[in-house]
Amino acid sequence: MSESEGTLSRRECVRLALYNAAGVCVGAMVALGNEPDNRPTDDLRDLGRFDWGFIVDTTRCIGCGSCVRACKLENHVPDAFFRTWVERYEIDEDEGVHVDSPNGALESFPADRVRDKRIVSGFFVPKLCNHCRNSSCTQVCPVGATYRSPDGVVLVDKKHCIGCGYCVQACPYGCRFLAHPPGTADKCTLCYHRIHRGLPTACVAACPREARLCGDLKDPNSRIRKALHERRYNILKPELATNPKCFYIGLDMEVK
Repeated sequence: MSESEGTLSRRECVRLALYNAAGVCVGAMVALGNEPDNRPTDDLRDLGRFDWGFIVDTTRCIGCGSCVRACKLENHVPDAFFRTWVERYEIDEDEGVHVDSPNGALESFPADRVRDKRIVSGFFVPKLCNHCRNSSCTQVCPVGATYRSPDGVVLVDKKHCIGCGYCVQACPYGCRFLAHPPGTADKCTLCYHRIHRGLPTACVAACPREARLCGDLKDPNSRIRKALHERRYNILKPELATNPKCFYIGLDMEVK
C-alpha cells in the first residue's frame, strides 16, 4: 500500500463522520499493544469517541532500531528522513550528557565508540510526532493542510499542502520534514491506515521489548490508560503548553 493510499485525508475523515451520523459502522478497531480491541462494533461508530495516544517506555528500549526500520518500510519514508528515530543519551562521570542518533538508529548504535570520560549510565529515547492537542503546526499552516482528525491524530492532507515548510519550522519536536519529491510535509501519522483496521502501528508491532504502546485514551479499560494510571510519566517540553499525547515512562531527566 502506498503512503497516499494508506493515510486518510481530511475529506475521507469527514466522509467517515457523515457515515457514522447515518448509523453506518466504521470498520475501525483500537490497537492496544500488539492485539486489536474486541469491543462490540457499536462502540466504534463515531471517530470522535476515540482519542489516540502513545507511550514510550524508555526503561525497556534497547536501541535496536527495529521500530525505525519498520516505520521506513511501512510508510515508504524517503532516505535521510525519519518519521520515528531513536536517540542515545549517555551520562559521564562528571554528569556531562552526550546525545547521538547515527542515521536515526536505523542500523542500531555502534558499540566501538570512544569517550574522553567514563560513561556511568545511559538510556535510549525513541522520538516521533507528539500529536499535540495544542499543536503549533496546525496553527501556522496557511492552507489548513495540517489538521487534527476527529479522533485526535495530527495529519497532513497532501493534496492541499503547498510545501511552504511553516509547519516544519513551528514543530518544537523536530518531527516534520518536507519529502522530496513531491515536496509536501510529512511526519508520523500513528500509522492511521493501520490502527483503523485493528492493527498496531508498525513500530509497536516491530518492537521486541514492548517499549511502545498505542491506544485509546478515552477508554478507561485500555492498556494505555492503565499504564498511565499505574506508572509515572513525563512529556517532552511541557513548558511549551502544546499538550502532547506522546507520554514517556522512565524519563527522569530533561530531554530536548
